Amino acid sequence: MFKPLPIAYVDVGFFAHATEDEHKVIEAVRNLLPPEQVENISFAQSNLRGHHGNPITLFESRIKDKETVRAVVENLASRLSPLDKETLLREIERHLEKGSFYIRLDKQAAFDGEFKLATTDPVRFRLRFKKNRLEDIVEICREIGMLPR
Repeated sequence: MFKPLPIAYVDVGFFAHATEDEHKVIEAVRNLLPPEQVENISFAQSNLRGHHGNPITLFESRIKDKETVRAVVENLASRLSPLDKETLLREIERHLEKGSFYIRLDKQAAFDGEFKLATTDPVRFRLRFKKNRLEDIVEICREIGMLPR
């Protein structure tokens, strides 16, 4: 039996723009999820309008099941490059807010199954920790391999 992670839930969110094939975008995001858990994760859809009135679909999921949370976190930790982990640590203040750790991954790279940090039009992961202190969250992230030691 494994020790439960001190993570309350994981949120996953992304946009599908009118110029994108929604099915391909969903497939790309599924590439970022653990294969053994992907069928357990469903997304709610919201139809939005962009700045110029263009249709945008927001997809969101909140993962609370402990086993699925662990699988998502371990998958992220094992697939992020050492360079991206270093970047996350170096810019930790930009990724942490009120007990949540935010990771934004490149949606285009996800089509190829690649895990790369991104800032524009990303797939957003929010890991909501049960602790709020920066030091605690950094230590937990190091233990699970999300950040370098």
